Amino acid sequence: MNMVKIARPFLVTAAALAVAAVPMIVPAAPAVAQKRGNSVEREVAAFYAARGGQLVWLTPTSGTAARDLLQLLATSQVEGLNPNRYNVRGITRALQSGGGQRADMMLSTAFVNYVRDTKRDPGIGIVYVDQELKPGAASASSLLSQAASAPSLSSYVQSLGWMNPIYGQLRQALASRLYRSERERQLLTLNLDRARVLPSGSQRYVVINNAAARLYMYENGRVVDSMRVVTGKPTPAAQTPMMNAFIRFAVLNPYWNSPPDITAHNLAPNVLKRGPAYLKEKGYEVMSDWSDNARVLSPASVNWRAVVAGQQEIRLRQKPGPANSMGRMKFMFPNSQGIWLHDTPLKEKIEDAARLQSNGCVRLEDAPRFARWLFGQNLKPAGARPEQKVALPTPVPLYITYLTAVPSGTSITYFDDFYGWDRARLGRVASNVSRSPSPSS
Repeated sequence: MNMVKIARPFLVTAAALAVAAVPMIVPAAPAVAQKRGNSVEREVAAFYAARGGQLVWLTPTSGTAARDLLQLLATSQVEGLNPNRYNVRGITRALQSGGGQRADMMLSTAFVNYVRDTKRDPGIGIVYVDQELKPGAASASSLLSQAASAPSLSSYVQSLGWMNPIYGQLRQALASRLYRSERERQLLTLNLDRARVLPSGSQRYVVINNAAARLYMYENGRVVDSMRVVTGKPTPAAQTPMMNAFIRFAVLNPYWNSPPDITAHNLAPNVLKRGPAYLKEKGYEVMSDWSDNARVLSPASVNWRAVVAGQQEIRLRQKPGPANSMGRMKFMFPNSQGIWLHDTPLKEKIEDAARLQSNGCVRLEDAPRFARWLFGQNLKPAGARPEQKVALPTPVPLYITYLTAVPSGTSITYFDDFYGWDRARLGRVASNVSRSPSPSS
């Protein structure tokens, strides 16, 4: 797994966020944004009315929160946002004029707009299996209540406490110019978009980074365990997609259905060489179709040469056992892409440096350990019966992403763009820029 690590200290203080951003053209705020802003002002007014006018940002205990927020807003172009939308100059004038409730409410309005903008869906091809895990516009009341209840409002703002820590650190790297070239700046910006949809807060969740071929288990906002994984091959049909879904149940003693290409290229040739004994030895059954009610057929009913030649497609199902490609268990988040997490008997694949060898599903280094974390106990099948389903009492969010630039301590680690998604997206950006009209046109 090739990677490049750039080590320069993060400037994580509020002052670092005020570093001049990379120059770029900032478009005027569209009319729809202004209309939405008026709606936010009404929500903010209702929030203050409900708490008797109590201030949020300009209290004796709020520390430097107001200044920290203004610095975030003023440098928001590093996130692809428009600082003009947040009325930084108007807020600054209100603060210089003595502050008070009006200035506090202006800060709250800007805060709500900014949080909603940072938590938007980036539109980069993420599959939302469960729509609850798609970013949405939270109410002003909930956003402001969360901020007001933070142990330290200034720390909450400086760390972008409403976002995943990865997002906050990538943003700090951009604001601090922790990059050596325009290409690295673009990569940081691209990965910032991918990090937008990662969760914040203290709930349990799972993140799989395809680019790093690693799974991370989170509790209370921090990684409590991680393991290596094998993800999809770089060929387009086998790539593991970016997905947000709830893990809902495990299956013990699973069957494995061989994909048609593996059946034709890997399994059928062995049947031609060794006959039906090969199928019996490996635990394969020939099925009548792909439905749940499929019947087991005799191997003699199949023209295996036609299967090898790609002229006939059949379904081969492997029964549970030591050689089963699913291993002892799989973890399900039902989706139309046919992706899941599973155990594997091929432990040597986990040891490979470039762990991009599956057909899209994700093989786990230690499935029983992952099961213990998910369920709080060891999972053991009740006998040899296939496909034993064990429901999770509370579904756990899973985020499969593709982070090729990742904060690592005080540096940024860059991973190879195995799937070519960086090249494709940055190529589209360059193409759009080249087609933009010149200032004189």
